[in-house]
Amino acid sequence: MRKTQGNDIFSSIKCGPAQDKPNPSSTVYVIQEIAGSKEGRPKINIMGAANYGSFKFLLPELSQIIFSPGPLIFKLREGLKKFSENDYLLLTGDPAIIGVACSLVSDITNGKYRLLKWDKQERKYYPIEINLHEKGTSQKYAYEQN
Repeated sequence: MRKTQGNDIFSSIKCGPAQDKPNPSSTVYVIQEIAGSKEGRPKINIMGAANYGSFKFLLPELSQIIFSPGPLIFKLREGLKKFSENDYLLLTGDPAIIGVACSLVSDITNGKYRLLKWDKQERKYYPIEINLHEKGTSQKYAYEQN
């Protein structure tokens, strides 16, 4: 992670270490089932995300927003209606659907939610807290001031 000074523009994004035990009250909302799941050979392993709560899959792996996003948005809204600030989003699948899911969650939680970010180098998930309404100021880094 990069180091920050004071309240820079990134102060509303917080990362933390992985939890040791699952939080029984948290849910990890997996936006789309992992590609290859139908054949029994998922392309990625998301089991590390189970450290943050129980999985709830929102959409099948082949879901796409094409010409009429209404039905898909309705299905996502139904699946996310119990999302709380204690839950996590696991951003899988179609980027357009990920964008819609983040928008819906932001609407439900007034811009404050958590997601899980995969770190390829460390090979584990990190929680990231998003607060879209937190005010921060942009400050220059020490190396930029020299």
